[in-house]
Amino acid sequence: MGVSPGLAAAATEPEAGVAAQAGGALEAVFETVAATRADTAGLLHRVAAEGRRPVSRDLAALRPGLHQRLRGEGLVSGVGFVAAPGLLADVPAWLEWWQSGADGAVRPLLLDLDPEQSAYSDYTHWDWFALPRDTGRRAVAGPYVDYLCSDEYSLTLSEPVHIQGRFAGVAAADVYLRHFEAAVLPLLRRLPRPARLVNARGRVAASADPAHLAGSLTRGPDFGEVLTAGRPGTYDGLRLVPCRGVPLVLVLA
Repeated sequence: MGVSPGLAAAATEPEAGVAAQAGGALEAVFETVAATRADTAGLLHRVAAEGRRPVSRDLAALRPGLHQRLRGEGLVSGVGFVAAPGLLADVPAWLEWWQSGADGAVRPLLLDLDPEQSAYSDYTHWDWFALPRDTGRRAVAGPYVDYLCSDEYSLTLSEPVHIQGRFAGVAAADVYLRHFEAAVLPLLRRLPRPARLVNARGRVAASADPAHLAGSLTRGPDFGEVLTAGRPGTYDGLRLVPCRGVPLVLVLA
């Protein structure tokens, strides 16, 4: 990975404070994701106890909780469960997804998932689905233009859902990038060096560094390994501080 032994060095107090506060902004969103994951796993376990496979109408039981989470305070603009292909007995794919509009109303996301009609029928290759499936851990995907849900520049936070040891899909929540940046840019600007937050793929989630705009890919080490190591350090002159508990790295030029 090319990361120096400085990875073992402690973060300075300002770095650690900014990383903690920036991570805290998303930790609250991950609490929403975790609640959705718990509700979904509980529902799927109850269906399995009945000796049958779930069907799409079973997921309607998730809606009261999803609506409540959308109406709460915070950064969440959309929330739901995305089923793994083959999970449901009646349809090949399904998103039990709800989002809040500019007027505050909660509405379902209605998609055509027919592979012969829709470019969005195969969502399994997108980071918000693939990363939790492949790693077993929660993930931050984006920023990206969310053509599926809102046409907004967004982040999607997701966690895997398992039933009887098998991957069943992901619980996830969307955050508009403009809302996340409003929350964290004042923190990044406190630091004496240009700073940005990147995800496990190295994509910039927020930036106070004019050389690295939000949404761009940043060069560096394997940021997934940096997150797994969970220790601050240096790489090619960059200062790297993982945000504890949240899959973002604070990078200082």
